[in-house]
Amino acid sequence: MTTGAPTSTAPRRSPRPRTFVPLGIAAWLVLEIWLLGLVSQQLGGLAVLALLAGGFVLGVVVIKRAGRRAFKNLTSTFQQAQEAVQTGRPPTAPQPAAKGSGNGLTMLAGLLLIMPGLLSDVLGLLLLLPPVRALVSRRAERTLQKKMASAPAGSFGDAFQQARIHYPDGKIVQGEVIREDPSPDPTPRPPLTP
Repeated sequence: MTTGAPTSTAPRRSPRPRTFVPLGIAAWLVLEIWLLGLVSQQLGGLAVLALLAGGFVLGVVVIKRAGRRAFKNLTSTFQQAQEAVQTGRPPTAPQPAAKGSGNGLTMLAGLLLIMPGLLSDVLGLLLLLPPVRALVSRRAERTLQKKMASAPAGSFGDAFQQARIHYPDGKIVQGEVIREDPSPDPTPRPPLTP
């Protein structure tokens, strides 16, 4: 008779990515600090401080420009909707932005530039390049579509897909569900008003 831990015949699940996130953040921080020390030995502490300050200023400028662009797009969309309401015509759908011109990745690049560290600055500068930004955007869109397609029924992804049902001409179908179930209580109820 042997005693020991029971063995399971179920297949082992691979660890979730979020278990490695703290380890990845710690490794990133150690690498950033090591790189800053290495560069400060070669160039001097004042040069590293100037690099970090320059990255911060550039990041603030990038985020400010992307924010202004996003606010301008939002304002023009609201103005078009207001004009449509005043004239009585249906509002037109907003024009899709050109591929790779999204403000989200530009703001992410600005945030990476603001973060102290040389690797984050390099990643932020790479994201400012339009071909890199377009590539990352396509990759993220493809990954999101795969996740949504493989979402189980009843999940958020399934609800998102159901909300995107359109007519072939692109118009959104609006309506309401009216149940015609017979009521078990034949007496009418008063309306719910305060």
